[in-house]
Amino acid sequence: MIKKDKRYIYTLAFFYSMMIIIIVSIPAYFYISIEKKSYKQNQLQNLEHYAYTVEKSIYDFSHTRKMVYDFPRSLFYNAYLYDQAGNKIFGTDARRYSLQALEKTIPNHLSRIIQLNSNRLNASKMVIMQKFSYAEIYDKAFISALFLGVVIFFMTLFFIKMSMKPLERSNRFLNIFFNDAMHELKTPLGVMQLNLENLKSKENSKVYKRIFNSMQNMLLIYEDIEYHIKHTHIKYNPEKIDFAHFLKDRVDVFSDLASVKDIVIQENITENITLMINRVELQRIIDNTLSNAIKYSNKKTLIKVILQKNNEKIVFSVSDEGVGVKDTKKIFERYNREDTVKGGFGIGLSIVKYICLKHNIEIQVETQKDKGSTFTYIF
Repeated sequence: MIKKDKRYIYTLAFFYSMMIIIIVSIPAYFYISIEKKSYKQNQLQNLEHYAYTVEKSIYDFSHTRKMVYDFPRSLFYNAYLYDQAGNKIFGTDARRYSLQALEKTIPNHLSRIIQLNSNRLNASKMVIMQKFSYAEIYDKAFISALFLGVVIFFMTLFFIKMSMKPLERSNRFLNIFFNDAMHELKTPLGVMQLNLENLKSKENSKVYKRIFNSMQNMLLIYEDIEYHIKHTHIKYNPEKIDFAHFLKDRVDVFSDLASVKDIVIQENITENITLMINRVELQRIIDNTLSNAIKYSNKKTLIKVILQKNNEKIVFSVSDEGVGVKDTKKIFERYNREDTVKGGFGIGLSIVKYICLKHNIEIQVETQKDKGSTFTYIF
């Protein structure tokens, strides 16, 4: 499986997991609201219980002769005793809250103010306080959501991969079939090409030209499909190529195809231009560009092939006098064809774009309807 497919599967699993979490979060929101109310009620009940314990201990002390009162402390609650005038008698911490301040709601605290009966401590009121927040509930909700998200993500990933197993198996068999078919086609195509080229000097009939040109078209399609199949797992190492000489050879090959439509290929090729690129990939750029120029040109027109050096850049362009390009953005998409009547698989220019992106080659397309197009490659 290629990296792009893997990225798609992981992205699909992620968004599916997020969608499930969003759907689940709606009832979860109401559940958390109820849980918060229940949690607060429970904390208030615990606070009330502690307040009752302290109050009872004060009254019990008042009915004894003990000289020292042992205040029942807690790790969770703070308690304060105030006399009739509102002065603080005792507190479980050093903070000096006035009674008026405690009678108001203190942020992030639960409190309970109790009016005391007569007692030996001369305490009129008791205030019990507790720090309060919903952090515990939020933490539980976050951990639950995270756990649920991870489980859903991996379960989704597992089921997507399992559902794609038959497709991957089919693709694997299809790739094996294509590789075997391409291998079986290569030998007869090579033999046909060799024999037709040997007959070229002896035979000049229209029938021969049609057969030879059909052969050239078959080779172009074969080489495109071969590169399309192999480019993901074969490394095409760059080599030093005489661009000018290589281009002239390819123009000579396509001149025969152009002659069928009485198209003249005009060359303006600067000599001694060398380039570091793989021969196969350079040929794919040249062949597909020239092939399309011939395919979409009208009869008895001109195709201009230019190769020149501009400062440190090499500029290669092919101009035709054809029908023009309808959409310059879509022509480089895989399986896109401007005109289905013209034939082809729609992979030629997608291969060209892939090679250009790989080698940082800039592509420029200028076109006018029914006047022609110019494809320019800047190396």
